[in-house]
Amino acid sequence: MKEDGVAHFDVIQLADDPTRFVLVEIYKTAEASAAHKETAHYLKWRDTVAEMMAEPRQGIKYTNIFPA
Repeated sequence: MKEDGVAHFDVIQLADDPTRFVLVEIYKTAEASAAHKETAHYLKWRDTVAEMMAEPRQGIKYTNIFPA
């Protein structure tokens, strides 16, 4: 959350299945998102949680509509 390019970062939990979570990351630019994936803390997180995943991680890209 302290990276310059981060606009928003949420960890949400599924209401009817408390074992399922989603991370919602919003970056100010595509470059900021790419830079995040090169940080030491991201690489450590990625490797640490790999075996905790019920299924492989997947990125779903959205386009911001509001607010601009």
